[in-house]
Amino acid sequence: MADPTPVLDDLRAESDELDLLVAELTPERWTLPTPAPRWTVAHQIAHLAWTDHSALVAVTDEDGFRVLVEEALAAPHTFVDEGAEEGARLPVPELLARWREGRTALDHALRAAPPGARFPWYGPPMSAASLATARLMETWAHGLDIADALGVVRAPTDRLRHVARIGVRSRDYAFGVRGLTPPPEEFRVELTGPGGDGWTYGPEDAAQRVTGPALDFCLLVTQRANRADLALRAEGTDADQWLDIAQAFAGPPGAGRPPKGAAR
Repeated sequence: MADPTPVLDDLRAESDELDLLVAELTPERWTLPTPAPRWTVAHQIAHLAWTDHSALVAVTDEDGFRVLVEEALAAPHTFVDEGAEEGARLPVPELLARWREGRTALDHALRAAPPGARFPWYGPPMSAASLATARLMETWAHGLDIADALGVVRAPTDRLRHVARIGVRSRDYAFGVRGLTPPPEEFRVELTGPGGDGWTYGPEDAAQRVTGPALDFCLLVTQRANRADLALRAEGTDADQWLDIAQAFAGPPGAGRPPKGAAR
């Protein structure tokens, strides 16, 4: 049974770092376009606030979350954009306050969750640790989009270990959401962390393998970079296919990002 405290502490640190990036922006800079088509900086923060709220409902109100799922099923390809659009129309101080209050409430709810509890989600049910990991993954990924819009380079940290882990664990989901049968055997994933240490997953003697920098793997599974621009290597047909479809987030298959130099 995983203790959620370490990942909750890292989620708080990741959120606080992003908060520092946007807190003093002028209203004009909140309207800057990000790499996500039609999404501004405000849309990115609005999406994080919207998803934090959904997660809080999942943890505290199962019947209420069932209503959110029904709304998502009624508009599977637009409900995410609609949530971001609604928040992006708010005045900046109100949007910033909503994001801060929502993530704080979620932090408190997850820390108070009973050991072993599992909560509904748009994908498979999640433990408190898994839900916090998913929130960290999204906070990091959307923070990258914001940094790109602002022309800021954010140094990778060991908090990426959580993103890498959920990327490995979501392998079967990435296949299944595309109507593909997941490979029956585990893969070996060997990554090099930002500090040079090795992060390994799966059996050492696995025939299907993925190797490369942890940052590149995290960029791939969050679909923040095209595989062609990353230093990841696959050994085996199934592992190679996985790198083409990897997706660590719940929901329909993502479109991904074009290779560098291609039109957005």
